Amino acid sequence: MTDQPIPLKPRKSRAACPICGRPPAPEVKPFCSPRCADIDLGRWLNESYRVPVTEETDEDGETAPGADRD
Repeated sequence: MTDQPIPLKPRKSRAACPICGRPPAPEVKPFCSPRCADIDLGRWLNESYRVPVTEETDEDGETAPGADRD
């Protein structure tokens, strides 16, 4: 056995467009077209993507100070 590292092959991206599922185009990666990129941007601007949040309570079961955000 030798102590030389084994050369790694470059990884090919197989991820599909997150909007329509087609293969991505290099110019607008990870999307397949400018149209899908614009759809995604519109979803961000309309706040369609959200992170679920739960209110934190203290040990008495009351809402913690500063947790009454909209």
